[in-house]
Amino acid sequence: MSPKITGLSARLVTAPLRRAWGADVPENHFIATTVTTDDGGTGHGFSWTPTIGPQAVLALLEHDIAPFVEGLPARAEEVWDALWVRLHEAGGGGLTTIAMAGVDLALWDLAGKQAGCSVPDLLGRRRETVPVYGSGVNLHYTLEELVEQAQRWVTEGRQAVKVKVGKPDLREDAERIAAVREVIGPDRALMIDANQRWDLPTTLRALEWLAEYGLHWLEEPIRADDLSAYRRLRRSSPVPIALGENVHTIYRFRDFIEADAVDIIQPNIIRVGGITPFRRIVELARANSIAVAPHLLPELSGQLASTLAETVWVEAVDGATMTELGILAGPSPVSITESGLAVTGQPGLGLEITPTR
Repeated sequence: MSPKITGLSARLVTAPLRRAWGADVPENHFIATTVTTDDGGTGHGFSWTPTIGPQAVLALLEHDIAPFVEGLPARAEEVWDALWVRLHEAGGGGLTTIAMAGVDLALWDLAGKQAGCSVPDLLGRRRETVPVYGSGVNLHYTLEELVEQAQRWVTEGRQAVKVKVGKPDLREDAERIAAVREVIGPDRALMIDANQRWDLPTTLRALEWLAEYGLHWLEEPIRADDLSAYRRLRRSSPVPIALGENVHTIYRFRDFIEADAVDIIQPNIIRVGGITPFRRIVELARANSIAVAPHLLPELSGQLASTLAETVWVEAVDGATMTELGILAGPSPVSITESGLAVTGQPGLGLEITPTR
């Protein structure tokens, strides 16, 4: 018999960024969750949002999710499926799945602790290290600051880097990408991310300026909801198209894959609802020969990446890891070095958020 859930608690932790991601993003919000069971077990997880909705996520957890999960068997996949049906009236994805992630992560953490191993080892770790790429929310950086950041990534041994594009003048984007390419050399992968700033005609014009710099992918240039535009873009783009940080359900990922609208999917483990749906989305991509590159949160995504059949890039945004934000109650469950990201192997997920923040 599986232990039963006796309680779910949640609290909001706001972590100032070392350097703001822009005037409107000075901080990130984590909603720390704790699940308890009738055999005395405890699991820790979290939900996350950079700007919008932390109080709404907290309210869903406290008022709608906690009463529903109490008394259920503490089995992550079973709870996830029941909870998604329960919350679907409020939306199939978005705030609902972000909130669900807090429960799912806590239950996987609990399962790992009960088994006396890390969650990657519980799932079946396949590799000792996974590759990490340097990533920056740097559209507001001066050209000199951007070049300095790229040089630091080279010094750190990163074999791939990603920078933001979307300046009002495409010539400025081209100047910045040219400068980064010069710094990192011809052999490192260079990705660019437009963060939904363009429409389809602008994206096609931008590619005329930028494709010559040997881009590994172009990320989310158009509003993530516009499946039709992405389908048309991919038909004519000389650069692979990546998207997924703003796609919330396996059904929507299926839509993009079946429409031949994407080359690389980038599910955010929190936004899709946790480890349970993330693993299902990865298998969908694998069955359709679509590459995966999980979005942000390397302390979490790196652990899952070590369990996947295919090697995937893990994203580490400058100054924004949970370790750099100083919100972990214990040592990080991963280490990031020149050779990549390695799992330290502590029981569960190792992502309990400090009670002092």
